[in-house]
Amino acid sequence: MSKSFRRFDALEAVRKAEETLIARNGSDKHEMNIAEIFGENCLSIDTLKERLPTSVWKTLKKTIRDNAPLDPNVADAVAVVMKEWATEKGASHYTHWFQPLTGATAEKHDSFVTPNQGGGAITQFSGHDLLRGEPDASSFPSGGLRPTFEARGYTAWDPTSPAFIIENGNGSTLCIPTVFASWKGESLDFKTPLLRSIEALNIQALRALKLFGKDDVTWVNSTGGYEQEYFLIDQEYFYRRPDIMTSGRTLFGAKPPKGQELDDHYFGSIPDRILSFMLEVEKELYRVGVPVKTRHNEVAPGQFEFAPVFEKANVAADHQQLTMITLRRMARKYGLVCLLHEKPFAGLNGSGKHANWSLTSSRDKNLLEPGESPHENMQFLFFFTATLKAIYEHQGLLRASVASAGNDHRLGANEAPPAIISAYIGEQLEDIVRQIKNGGATSSKKGGLLGLGIPVLPNIPKHAGDRNRTSPLAFTGNKFEFRAVGSEQTVSFPTTILNTAVAGAIDDMSTRLEALLAKENDFEKALGLLLKETYDEIDKILFSGDGYSEEWQKEAEARGLLNLKTTMDALPELTNEKSVRLFEKYNVLTEKELDSRLEIYLEQYFIKLNIEAETTEDVVRTMIIPAGIRYLNEILALNDRGKTTGLDVSTSKTLAEDVNTVLGQLLVSVEKLGKVNSELGGDTIPEKAEHLSRVVLPEMNKVRELADRLEKLVADDFWPLPSYREMLFVK
Repeated sequence: MSKSFRRFDALEAVRKAEETLIARNGSDKHEMNIAEIFGENCLSIDTLKERLPTSVWKTLKKTIRDNAPLDPNVADAVAVVMKEWATEKGASHYTHWFQPLTGATAEKHDSFVTPNQGGGAITQFSGHDLLRGEPDASSFPSGGLRPTFEARGYTAWDPTSPAFIIENGNGSTLCIPTVFASWKGESLDFKTPLLRSIEALNIQALRALKLFGKDDVTWVNSTGGYEQEYFLIDQEYFYRRPDIMTSGRTLFGAKPPKGQELDDHYFGSIPDRILSFMLEVEKELYRVGVPVKTRHNEVAPGQFEFAPVFEKANVAADHQQLTMITLRRMARKYGLVCLLHEKPFAGLNGSGKHANWSLTSSRDKNLLEPGESPHENMQFLFFFTATLKAIYEHQGLLRASVASAGNDHRLGANEAPPAIISAYIGEQLEDIVRQIKNGGATSSKKGGLLGLGIPVLPNIPKHAGDRNRTSPLAFTGNKFEFRAVGSEQTVSFPTTILNTAVAGAIDDMSTRLEALLAKENDFEKALGLLLKETYDEIDKILFSGDGYSEEWQKEAEARGLLNLKTTMDALPELTNEKSVRLFEKYNVLTEKELDSRLEIYLEQYFIKLNIEAETTEDVVRTMIIPAGIRYLNEILALNDRGKTTGLDVSTSKTLAEDVNTVLGQLLVSVEKLGKVNSELGGDTIPEKAEHLSRVVLPEMNKVRELADRLEKLVADDFWPLPSYREMLFVK
């Protein structure tokens, strides 16, 4: 029996890739002058200053730079400048660009063109158009905040994040970053609570700085630098993998002979096709003002990373969304598909989005800069300690902020932080904390010089402590790196939680410091006492060992730290009494808004797993089992021919038995998967999500194990799915 289908050809995919690269390089080859193109499609502060009347610019500047309330009277003047600038860039439409609770961005395009009475048309864009939009909100997740039939939703301009142009081959669109709220004023997006948390942090940090005599500081902002890991595969393979198309990850795939064991891909030479793609991504990001800085190969074959320079947190969050959009859009131009799922390939490193977080003020570049003598830098020690206090007191919230179906595959594995939230601060600061707890810090360990033992090489400065890649939250010089954020997640929500938690910690420490100062007029003595008391309360969160080890699991339990291993374990932390009290105190999210988010995240978890389960069943029934049967028939036909010719083909009988055994087990397993997946586990979303997590997911894993065993038995030219070997190494 011969095959009646034509398997894809890996060599053909390679030839197409080469042709695509040659064609693009031949037509688009050019030198990239970064200084010339950076921000050319971004309406920068400098451009606004040049084009706006002086009085309007001064008013707007107070809002953008000093967090002053927005004066609606400036909107008309800004709208005129925006329209003129955008139309000069070829824009025919504008959109309020926002971040609904889907995790993606959303936009509704409106034309600048308005018909006039003479039968012609003029371009118009008013302050009203700038300040407020009204997209239909009925189909966005609201988590019970509003019934589906209530369709009205509002977008409102965020003047602190610059507008930008997105180009298409046939035109351009002005994108205006906005927030998104219901008719009742409830947040339906990620941006609104992020901005609220920035303001809460600003208020508390200014209060604390006044205790340090910094009365001239006018604002404090959180800053972010969000690294992005991702995979690239040839689109030939993407379109032949229904599992990747529908769920973003491989639901099947036998482990290849070679994966990442040799560590030869990490920081290796970037393949030409990938480098060309990266260069075009960088060019597009530079043009809209995204300060992308670093590019390199990541650990797994086919995995790569971009990292930007720090920016104000809400701008950085917008730019992070733009980065994901650009990665996906540009990949197609090179015959590639960008996979942002946290674990697209089982058995290989997953992808994260390390969220680097810090604090800056109008006077000091970085409030978390230790300086040469951290033990003497009392202001640094205050804000550093407040951040550790926030991590300790709200470890459950921080874990919940990175909970998702995709991230469950990654957290706790040997390429990602454990699900236990802890903080690594390095040897120098650990020593200072010990000194503080013992009565006062008097010295700081120095890094010194690293001698390499070769005269022609320089002695390079080394840090006072090493780094710990197993830590979920690591202090890395002058910032905290939240390593647990998933690659596909929006960074806005984890940043919102970190901002709010730190605001609460600063508030509490400021109150306690004020009380101590009322009794003791010596500021340094009072602060030293406060720091000692605080570390006595929170030092359980500090850990410098191997976060992957079983010993740490036991030690963390003994310390009383939370170990929320799955999304279903973590999400309830969003709405417990402690979390509600924190968010409501600082006007970041109401209890109702928190309840809505819990419902949305549970529903998204349930729907994603349900899609994966149905896809698993569909692919097994329509592709994998038929392939196994075809191959089994081929073997059985050989057996029949062996009997008629007298050839000894007895070994093929053993192969037939092996294939038949796995096929039978796979049929039974997929039947059970279909049954448990159709049983939703209850009527409520939490019940359905729990059923998918507890019952359906284990059955999916059993089906996958059998399908992967079958892949190892069936002839390659019969197997209907591109293999790991092909997807990971054909570039």
